[in-house]
Amino acid sequence: MLRVVKPRNARSKRAMEAREPKEVEDARTVIFVKGTHTGETLNAVMKDLIALKRPHAVSFSKKNEIRPFEDSSSLDFWAQKNDASLFVVGQHSKKRPNNLVFARMYDNRVLDMIEVGVTKFIPMSEFKTQKCTPGHRPLIHFASDLFDSHPRFIQLKSLLLDFFNGEKMEAVCLTGLEYVISISLGPTPPNLSLDSSSDTELPPVHIRAFTLKLLASGVRTPRVELVPMGPSIDLTMRRHQPADPDVLKRAMKQPKLKQDEISKGVGKRVKNVEVDEMGDVRARIHVGKQDLNKLQTRKMKGLKGSKMSMDMGEDDEDEVMEDE
Repeated sequence: MLRVVKPRNARSKRAMEAREPKEVEDARTVIFVKGTHTGETLNAVMKDLIALKRPHAVSFSKKNEIRPFEDSSSLDFWAQKNDASLFVVGQHSKKRPNNLVFARMYDNRVLDMIEVGVTKFIPMSEFKTQKCTPGHRPLIHFASDLFDSHPRFIQLKSLLLDFFNGEKMEAVCLTGLEYVISISLGPTPPNLSLDSSSDTELPPVHIRAFTLKLLASGVRTPRVELVPMGPSIDLTMRRHQPADPDVLKRAMKQPKLKQDEISKGVGKRVKNVEVDEMGDVRARIHVGKQDLNKLQTRKMKGLKGSKMSMDMGEDDEDEVMEDE
């Protein structure tokens, strides 16, 4: 366990502040870890996944004796040391060949994990087509209803979205979309149960990557064609560790919306509140009818007349009446 160290200078203080929680988090850093035994296929799979995740990918060159489902203390240590929130652990054995473990972190602790096995793999080098630019955010397509209904595939969808997602964007330019990642499932067994703890064999997962080619269509919107880019990966579902409900609730907690975001329609809109062109918040208040005669005003001593002036005023009124 790492000890808490106070910053000694401004540079270390800025580095520690950069790791603090933010309203809009930075792109997730993924650490690729090799186990004690990794075959040629598994090394090629991890190499292509690193190519898709660059520049937010860190690869450990040395092999490590690690079993995430038995002991995750090493993942906790590496997460805090490298400020990483995702791990991909590769391990090959006779019982579980070509095994990959996707682990997601929260507060430098393991939140949930999914274990998959690579059954078929075609590397990017065998596709003699144009590749995507490193750092570009892909368009992700999930082609199955099970990704919204089955607990195991809901967890896989959430983890893959966190894995391939990059920095948050306010808008998307059509020419900025370079490639698409399509994730589909094989034939669904007829006796498939929606229980996550069921031992029913789950359908395989197919991951394909395509580059986008924009062609002239005669109208303003271009015609889009998909060109296989690679890699092509087929996976089978194995063990999994779901997230703790209380920890997941804290991880999914979002900050309260600001007033300008509410006025723009980002959240629950407040009645009679708007933002003008200058950015000032203006509100309209509705009150009942007021009787100004009963309005209590502030009594000030300077506005009161002196006793002598009041007596002189009464004498002047008496003289006016006598003249009449």
